[in-house]
Amino acid sequence: MSERKPYRTALSDEQRALVEPVIAAWKAAHRSVSGHQNRYGVREIVNTLLYQGRTGCQWDLLPHDLPPCGAVR
Repeated sequence: MSERKPYRTALSDEQRALVEPVIAAWKAAHRSVSGHQNRYGVREIVNTLLYQGRTGCQWDLLPHDLPPCGAVR
């Protein structure tokens, strides 16, 4: 699988370094209710949230190369 071109809303490496430990600790303490536990990386989850927040698209209309809405919400 080839890497996709990042969206303009994607985290920079510096931003990722700041948020990843916090989100990883939260994920470790909270079990996934959707069954997607650890299937998607923290960076991809945050990038999807940023994309949805910036574009305002409907959850079920997220681009196919981002994690599904059930894994993100």
